[in-house]
Amino acid sequence: MKLLDVAAVLGRETDIYQTDPEHEVLKELDDEDTRYAILSHRWGTEVGYEEMVGLMKMEERKRDEIRQRSGYQKIIESCKQAAKDGYEWLWVDTCCIDKRSSSELSEAINSMYRWYRNAQVCYAYLNDVDRPVFPIERNDSKFDKSNGWPEWFVRGWTLQELIAPKQVKFFNKHWVPIGDKWRLAPVLKDITGIPCEVLTSGLAAKRLSVAQIMSWAADRKTTRVEDRAYSLMGLFGVNMPMLYGEGKKAFQRLQLEIIRVSCDHSVFAWNPQKPRTGRCGDPWHRPWRLSLSPRGSPCFR
Repeated sequence: MKLLDVAAVLGRETDIYQTDPEHEVLKELDDEDTRYAILSHRWGTEVGYEEMVGLMKMEERKRDEIRQRSGYQKIIESCKQAAKDGYEWLWVDTCCIDKRSSSELSEAINSMYRWYRNAQVCYAYLNDVDRPVFPIERNDSKFDKSNGWPEWFVRGWTLQELIAPKQVKFFNKHWVPIGDKWRLAPVLKDITGIPCEVLTSGLAAKRLSVAQIMSWAADRKTTRVEDRAYSLMGLFGVNMPMLYGEGKKAFQRLQLEIIRVSCDHSVFAWNPQKPRTGRCGDPWHRPWRLSLSPRGSPCFR
């Protein structure tokens, strides 16, 4: 995986006009042997891989435009927090993956759950929380587009980013720490439906059905329809090639991969196309149907 060199990024920012244009800020390292922090966030105006590595080679106007983006400031603040916590390396999905390479993107998506699990700490940045405390009560007027809770909790990719890391620290929009996963577990359970044991000790801490894990994704959204399936691969320990453009077929492929490694057929109790009617965390409140073809094989509806 490519990781940001925290000292290099902050040093470049401190002396932006004197830094050597060839100075590298990203390095390929092994996630099993490296101590690193990782960022979880809602995407906005971000900075990509090319922009991050080529920043010093740009003309001043373009460079200043990039540095003023909220996504760039998010990277800088994440690096500051990592340095404060004693970490030399940081992973941010927006700028640590060269998305021009389909093979690198596919490898990153298939490895992402492991990368979050192996991180020493995950910084969860809640860009729509302005108060210095974690919101412990639903607020439909403030968070009217995300079921009364910060938007981070309704995004598809952030589900695995909450479960996989050993430690998750939450920050508000001003980068003020507002709690961590262990202390907030009861509140997080109410928001997400995920049992406290899973939040604090991971998926192995509790016997779970496929449908129950699927239910945690019920109200979550992704920008690309395929990502509804791709964002769940790590939770089920499966891998698939990325085929952006396949649409809803991605979910059918996910079901088939789950069947290959599990005898739990509750996977058929999930239909991502139908509206949710029940409470978060209860898979059996979701409408579902499963029919069999004349040969007895499952038919996905």
